[in-house]
Amino acid sequence: MSNPFSALKTKDFRTYWIGMAVSTIGTWMQNIAQPWLAYKLTDSALLISLIGALQYLPMLLLALVAGVYVDRMSKKKILLFTQSASLVIVLALALLVSTGKIQYWHLLVAATALGCVNTLDMPARQALLSELVPKEELMDAIALNSAVFNMARTIGPAVAGIVMEVWGIGVCFYVNAFSFAAVVVSLLFIHPHSNVQPAGEMPKLPDMKRDIREGLRYIKENKILLLTLMGLFTLGTFALNFSVLIPVFSKTVLSQQETGYGFLMSCMGIGSFVGAMLVAAQSKKKPSKLVLYGLPVLSGLSLIALGLTRTYALTCVAIAFAGYFIIRYTATANSTLQTNSDPEHLGRVMSAYTLVFAGTTPIGNLFTGFIAQKFGAPAAFLACGGVILALLVPINLYRVRLGRAGLAEGEH
Repeated sequence: MSNPFSALKTKDFRTYWIGMAVSTIGTWMQNIAQPWLAYKLTDSALLISLIGALQYLPMLLLALVAGVYVDRMSKKKILLFTQSASLVIVLALALLVSTGKIQYWHLLVAATALGCVNTLDMPARQALLSELVPKEELMDAIALNSAVFNMARTIGPAVAGIVMEVWGIGVCFYVNAFSFAAVVVSLLFIHPHSNVQPAGEMPKLPDMKRDIREGLRYIKENKILLLTLMGLFTLGTFALNFSVLIPVFSKTVLSQQETGYGFLMSCMGIGSFVGAMLVAAQSKKKPSKLVLYGLPVLSGLSLIALGLTRTYALTCVAIAFAGYFIIRYTATANSTLQTNSDPEHLGRVMSAYTLVFAGTTPIGNLFTGFIAQKFGAPAAFLACGGVILALLVPINLYRVRLGRAGLAEGEH
């Protein structure tokens, strides 16, 4: 077991990490409040899924383009823009909710706007870590970043559930709006050290196409990157649809209100936090075959278990295991991508990560929303788990074939 907290010795990373810790709690409060509000406005699982689809559609369409900009521009300046823009968008949404003027189409517009901002924000945030810590501390920094995200996933939903029931949904949006200010302030006090000099100019279309092709070719030739992204695609599309399914499942199957719903999502956060901390504690070790092969399978099985539960206690246990399996794998995958990418291609690799892990969410959201609307939330969980298991068969067969040829698990 290593000491993951050693990355906090670096002042720039420590400052940035504290700002992100504050911001992610606010983000998770909104992540809980928004689908609950949408369900109250529409009483439709399919319309909830449409919000998620629009929020992640820009990532599906523009993630690879965003990677070119991240590699060419200052990541700090990109994040100052994206975090400030997010603050303005969420504050406008908070005002609409608190004044009682909120309508369903407002949520669609805000989700699309945030999706455009996050398309640039996500790869920049991931790539910035390599500029804040020495290379030998990078895996610790990645693991700590994942741990704080999942700590917020534990705290934020529980707080949001109570806040929604006592003070109203609008307060969650205000908290998130002002939490973005914490990141903006932390960015003003850090001085990233990049090994790559940003071009400082907008790439022309032919150059952009060339850079995208070069990034994709780099991923294709680096088998550890290719295999990792294939696994992330499977879970990103079909495992991360909790914002659509849990509000419906909580209300229609478990008969829960805001507080019960919030604590249910916190149980997932607990499992996720434990998984992230285990990755952090073992950050100096090469990922085992159990993590690379087994955890995606266990993630699919945990979704099937969720589809079979009908009591609140068992659902809490099942969702905690789902959070543990999914985050332990995805945090390991994130570390694998960053530590196996050279600085010149890191932005494009992390934009591919954004594409397969978050950009495919519209597909998964609409898939689960349609099934939940027609057959109920339990059926949607069963379908997602089944699809994951089916897709993992060819992926793992391909991994085994490459492993026999000596091209997988860290050999380029």
